[in-house]
Amino acid sequence: MLLIECPYCGARDETEYQYGGEAHVPYPEDPSQLSDQEWAEYLFYRNNPKGLLAERWAHTAGCRRWFNVVRDTVTYEIKAVYRMGETAPQNGGAR
Repeated sequence: MLLIECPYCGARDETEYQYGGEAHVPYPEDPSQLSDQEWAEYLFYRNNPKGLLAERWAHTAGCRRWFNVVRDTVTYEIKAVYRMGETAPQNGGAR
């Protein structure tokens, strides 16, 4: 199991969290102008790298806050944890 460091509560077991998908996916400026294909790409198409990926997680059994994690998708090692609105740290940055 993963031990995830919540930036608000500290380290907790992964069973306390909910995965929220890839981080830093910008919301379309005018979604009403998107074609069905463009809307589908926004909703469903995500990077699937072998290596570092910035992800969103929610501490559902704790503070209930969202935050970002940079995780290696090969080893599952967590390289960085940072709050929503902050940029990924340079030493563990993804994308």
